[in-house]
Amino acid sequence: MPSGNIDKPIIEDNRDGTVSIKYDPREEGLHELSVKYNGEHVQGSPYKFHVDSISSGYVTAYGPGLTHGVSGEPSNFTISTKGAGAGGLSMAVEGPSKAEISCHDNKDGTVSVSYLPTAPGEYKISVRFGDKHIKGSPFNAKITGEGRKRNQISVGSCSEVSLPGKISDADIRSLNASIQAPSGLEEPCFLKRLPSGNIGISFTPREIGEHVVSVKKMGKHITNSPFKINVCEREVGDAKKVKVSGSALKDGKTHVDNTFTVDTRNAGFGGLSLSIEGPSKAEIQCSDKEDGTLNISYKPTEPGYYIVNLKFADHHVDGSPFTVKVTGEGSNRQREKIQRTREAVPITEVGSQCKLTFKMPGITSFDLGASVTSPGGVTEDAVINEIQDGLYAVHFVPKELGVHTVSVRYKDIHIPGSPFQFTVGPLKDHGAHLVKAGGVGLERGEQGELNEFNVWTREAGSGQLAISVEGPSKAEINFTDRKDGSCDVSYKVSEPGEYRIGLKFNDEHVPDSPFKVYISPAVGDAHLLEVAQFPEGSIQADKPSQFMVRTNGARGNLDAKVVGPSGHEDDCFIQMIDLEEYSVRFMPRENGIHKIHCKFNGVHIPGSPFSVKVGKDTADPAAVHAHGAGLADIKTGVKADFIIDTLNAGAGTLAVTIDGPSKVSMDCTEVDEGYKVRYTPLAPGDYYVSIKYNNNHIVGSPFKVKSSGEASVDVGSQETSSVIVETTAKVGKAAVKHPALPAFKSNAAKVTSKGMGLKKAYVGKQNQFTVSANDAGANILFVGVHGPKGPCDEVFIKHSGHNQYQVSYVVRDRGDYIVIVKWGDDHIPGSPFKVEV
Repeated sequence: MPSGNIDKPIIEDNRDGTVSIKYDPREEGLHELSVKYNGEHVQGSPYKFHVDSISSGYVTAYGPGLTHGVSGEPSNFTISTKGAGAGGLSMAVEGPSKAEISCHDNKDGTVSVSYLPTAPGEYKISVRFGDKHIKGSPFNAKITGEGRKRNQISVGSCSEVSLPGKISDADIRSLNASIQAPSGLEEPCFLKRLPSGNIGISFTPREIGEHVVSVKKMGKHITNSPFKINVCEREVGDAKKVKVSGSALKDGKTHVDNTFTVDTRNAGFGGLSLSIEGPSKAEIQCSDKEDGTLNISYKPTEPGYYIVNLKFADHHVDGSPFTVKVTGEGSNRQREKIQRTREAVPITEVGSQCKLTFKMPGITSFDLGASVTSPGGVTEDAVINEIQDGLYAVHFVPKELGVHTVSVRYKDIHIPGSPFQFTVGPLKDHGAHLVKAGGVGLERGEQGELNEFNVWTREAGSGQLAISVEGPSKAEINFTDRKDGSCDVSYKVSEPGEYRIGLKFNDEHVPDSPFKVYISPAVGDAHLLEVAQFPEGSIQADKPSQFMVRTNGARGNLDAKVVGPSGHEDDCFIQMIDLEEYSVRFMPRENGIHKIHCKFNGVHIPGSPFSVKVGKDTADPAAVHAHGAGLADIKTGVKADFIIDTLNAGAGTLAVTIDGPSKVSMDCTEVDEGYKVRYTPLAPGDYYVSIKYNNNHIVGSPFKVKSSGEASVDVGSQETSSVIVETTAKVGKAAVKHPALPAFKSNAAKVTSKGMGLKKAYVGKQNQFTVSANDAGANILFVGVHGPKGPCDEVFIKHSGHNQYQVSYVVRDRGDYIVIVKWGDDHIPGSPFKVEV
């Protein structure tokens, strides 16, 4: 209710698959209705509605257009005048753009109103009846920009304090440090080597007073830790003292650098972060003049309204967020968009046939392989069938509930989108962050051809999937629903150039969207080329490899480059062998999956970019798991951590990115089973933690983590923090637990033995003696027979009850033998016995 109290409506089961919700409101104002099923919000929940009292002349207004909308799309609401008597109805919409208003009298006492905002921002909607505002008017509607592009940049500035004592470089990696402010806020901070040679810590001071720094190695404080540091007033970052000058924060031009100056000289220590969003992704540049002032410029490519967030030490500077009007010529980009409703897939049960489908045209199914790892860690091979041309399905039958990992590999390399998450049983979560997309059409394309990719929405539940393609020409988008939570999307464009493909689920971008795709000119002769002797299996780093390209009569230029897993590019060496054949030589510099781009007259030849595996144990994202409290619900201002388990996953590049309402300071340290990431959220809201291993999301990534509590910084747009680690290969130690021996109480001196076999023995015969230990306590009898040529053929011990034993042994050779008889660890009287054979 508007007062903040919670009220329960009545739920009636209509016994036909529907329920009715009835509610008798007792307060005026904006209500929020949450509808949950099994503890999860249903789609669209929480719903907002306005409750009026009768005395307002009976005129009420309701509908989504009074609270939110998208620029360029009509926003709708309804006015009800039932029984209101005579009087004129008038409306006005004010905001960043002129909005066309259209009304339609429904002749039933209601009027449908629609207005079209053309720029994002806050709009004020006034509805008057007989010259008086109706209840709730003026309404405030927030209009967001469709297909808004964001760009952000952060300039670090930290306070550095040196720690006493000498620490080696190797130690810096095993140490982790955190700082606690007087208010109790604790966050990770960074250790670095200062120019003086000492170790320093760098942190962003947010409060005045005594801070405590703990530096630990493997969980234990190092000498002198915890250290105390006093922060005085002028060191704490104060966004109010930042001076900003320049007209570029009011208006700008497209295709030029619009520059403004930021002066942080009197504002203490703090990081500066800048984000710009608007119709295009504006390129941001920043030059530090080393005297506490910075020149920042942005270069938009489309005209329109841009919102500039400028924060210092996580708080907005005065005037931020700035609204900037950008004028000038656009880059003539065309946009096409389709929307489809995705139904939730029925719940999968244990023991049922599961399938995951994907389309990969132009490959041989012979090189495809799939495996499924259950929540319990059991990995089994799965069957892949080709259902129709280029459409494949992975089949498996799950034996337990929970999140399974499905890996699909082509020539030992994960296909785009793999490893997949596949939940058996009810879905734990839903939403855009669980949508996967992958395929050739999200990496590259060709003009005039159908470029295809897959989208898997199975894990995300039901919702609206919107696909947009934007670039030099309009796209024709096709969509095939495969009814199992996956779909096949293809698009065709008529001009080459750079395109952006946006995938949104319920109005939120799915991970890694928007995708940047370069559409190459029509193939021309490039399709004639073929590749031979391409290296199979894995090759080694820092060793040259080569393959052949036959031109088959095509005329033109061949060029090739190799791109490593870290994004590093290198040219290939191309040599003509004869008129029709070229040799292409390349030298990979790192382990992991490399892509070789091979182009003819600027167009990829068939199959390019080719993937090649470098190094034996390429890192396997399907073997990496993350767990810990920091991936569940967390509290604002409290340090959270989680473990990324990289056991048996090979060495690779681990990249952790946290997107959320505030920047987080995080650090990553090595632990036995992998890496531990610690971070402190500074604002409430949803944080998305992406964990990628060699550029592939691990299963469950991005994780959605909800932070609750009071914000300690200004919340603006989404902020991103990331850390990248080159991992070392870690192997799990097999847990060999030696069973503990029982605590025997015994006395070997009380054991007696008799028999011929302790004095004389014969070759090839069973030589016998007896051992009696009935007074010697409990223990184990050990007998060994050793001769001139080593041990004898066999020793046979039979327990005949009450610690009485019969022993027989067989020997092959004559000579002097030794017979050892032990009760537990001790010889019995007479042992070792000398026996003549």
